[in-house]
Order: sequence, then structure tokens, then C-alpha cells
Amino acid sequence: MTHFRAGLIVPTLNAGASWETFLDALQRQSLQPYRKLIVDSGSDDQTVELARQAGFEILSVDRQDFNHGGTRQQAVEALPDCDLVLLLTQDVVLAEQTSIERLLQVFEQEDVGAAYGRQLPDVRATLSEQHARTFNYPPQSQLKSLQDRERLGIKTVFISNSFAAYRRIALLAVGGFPAQLIFGEDSYVAGKMLLAQWKVAYCSDAPVFHSHNQSLPKLLSRSFDIGVFHSNQGWLLQEFRSPEGEGFRFVISELKLFWSEKPSLILLPLFRNMLRFLAYRTGRLHHFFPMWFNRFFSMNRTYWRDE
Repeated sequence: MTHFRAGLIVPTLNAGASWETFLDALQRQSLQPYRKLIVDSGSDDQTVELARQAGFEILSVDRQDFNHGGTRQQAVEALPDCDLVLLLTQDVVLAEQTSIERLLQVFEQEDVGAAYGRQLPDVRATLSEQHARTFNYPPQSQLKSLQDRERLGIKTVFISNSFAAYRRIALLAVGGFPAQLIFGEDSYVAGKMLLAQWKVAYCSDAPVFHSHNQSLPKLLSRSFDIGVFHSNQGWLLQEFRSPEGEGFRFVISELKLFWSEKPSLILLPLFRNMLRFLAYRTGRLHHFFPMWFNRFFSMNRTYWRDE
């Protein structure tokens, strides 16, 4: 892997106590990034100083200007001498010393444009969060191409920038991360790459710990934003099909898990997923609602000032 120069990008905002754990796990990696950059949105804790001590370059942006796609693209453009762009979020922990090395090894295949690693639940994860990680990040690696869309549908473009890497020339060839997206900049780019005949690799042997025990309101806001994203990017569903079928598979899988592990609580995931579906459909119909309504229900409220 020595012929690849990988630039690491981490968006940060008050990373907190877990940030030292993140940095320690990064320092132990068998393959170190060629350059390391945080894009900080105005942290007022020790995030920036600890990153600087760990050898990171600092790119500062105003908190109100942070954008899932545009901010990451700004960071990509700040690393013009890197062949690969490695993305992590501040709340993950690299699970093995070879996690980065194994993720980047897949780019030895010249037609791979993007890759993402496996996300494992941490010890505090609820049963629902454990299921979400297991369902979306199975133990089998996979190399996805455009031909797989008939079999995988919307799952063909599934990828997560919590731990992902992109071939720079492929990323720029499809226009990079778009500046104005409420959500889903990773799936957007994956879809564009697949249509351009690049492949997307899932590397199950490159694990990180990453899970969130999110409250119901946050889950509903996330589902709402996904609905907005799918509504505004209609080409994605036209090319890779609607997500409802995959969502139904997810619900059935979770209900089976609860039936075997906690049958007395089985109504909880059923109720929660019904509300999430309603939130998603509401997001799909956001054009019919006033600005204040969309901003109130959204997880990414600064997005709506540009609508």
C-alpha cells in the first residue's frame, strides 16, 4: 500500500471524552495516513488542541456553514496530493490495528472507486442498535457493481462515511460531494460512481466500533431527512429502486430478533418502525409543508435556510 497516499478527514465538533480514545486507536494503526485533517465547526473543548498534538492539520468552518457534503468536499480539496481520501467521524473507534490497512487494500483493484468498513456495536448498544449494525454490516465482504442493482436494489448504493475511503480521481470524476444535500452524501457519490462503472467495496475485515442509542425523536428526525434526500434525488430511486422493500426486510429481521431475545418487548420495535416510516414518508412530501415545519422535524436544521 506504500504507493497510495491516503489523506484522513474527520469532521469534528466538541468530540468530548471519546476523542482521546479515537486518537489512541488511530495512533496504533499498522498503516498511518499520509496526511491527517480535521474540519472543525467551532469546538470549545479540547478537540482541536488534542488533534493538533496528534499531528492533524486544522481546517475551521463556521458552525452554521457545516454541510454534510460541501464541508467534506472542502476538506477533499485541501488534500490535493492524496490518492485516496479516508473519512471517519469523531465518534468511531478503530476496532483493530489493521482496520485502515485492510480498508485501503481493496483499492489495489483498479475499478474500485469507494470502500467502507464494518461497523460493530459497542458494549452499551441496545438490542435494536445491535440489530441495525448486524443487518447493515454483515460478516461477509462484498464488491458491488451496477449489475448488482437488480439483486440489491437501493442497498447497492449503501455506504457510510463514518468509515469509508474514496479514490480521489473517481470522486472528482463524478463531481465530488455535492454542496447542498441534507443527508446521504455518501450514498449520492456511491450511486454516481456505480453509474460511471466504478465498483463499491464493503470490507468486513476492516471493523470499527460505532453505534448510537438514539432517542425516538432523533430517529424520527433522521428518517425525515432521509425522506427529504430521496425526494430531492429522485434519480437515485429511479436507478436503484425505492427503499420500502429493504425497510420491510429490516423490520421483519428486527421483530424476529426481539421474539427470540425479548419477546415481552416486541411491540416496541414495531411501534418505533411504524413511526419511522411515517417520518420518512413525511420527508418525501416536504415540498408541501411550510419551512418552519420542515426545520422543526429535521435533524439538519441549518439546511433549510437555503431552501
